[in-house]
Amino acid sequence: MTKLKQKMMAGGAAVFIGMTAGVESASANNFGNIVTNIESSISTVPGLITGVSYMMGIVLGVLGVLKIKDHVENPGQTPLQQGAIRLAAGGGLFALPIVYEAMFTTIGSGAGVSVPTVGAITMGVE
Repeated sequence: MTKLKQKMMAGGAAVFIGMTAGVESASANNFGNIVTNIESSISTVPGLITGVSYMMGIVLGVLGVLKIKDHVENPGQTPLQQGAIRLAAGGGLFALPIVYEAMFTTIGSGAGVSVPTVGAITMGVE
């Protein structure tokens, strides 16, 4: 058992050293490159959140229907509240990407917002 553990530790260390050596020699790590990499990596996060939200919404919806079925079969043991909560949470998660897109379309990048300027205030005195 200890021989296997030692070999696994040595293999893990070799992989770690190889990965860190490859990363360091691939490009210079300055602040500009790090920010550019983070920006390009973050651009795919909304798609990931959308996919996970749809998937979890469907799963919670199905679990809610199954809990309501359990309530119909045995109302004393399974309260209706459990199924209703799962259905509501599933519906919320399923609608999250649509709400996010509507919010982003409405607000946008803030370019449409302008601050009104006040030139002079007159009080009816001429």
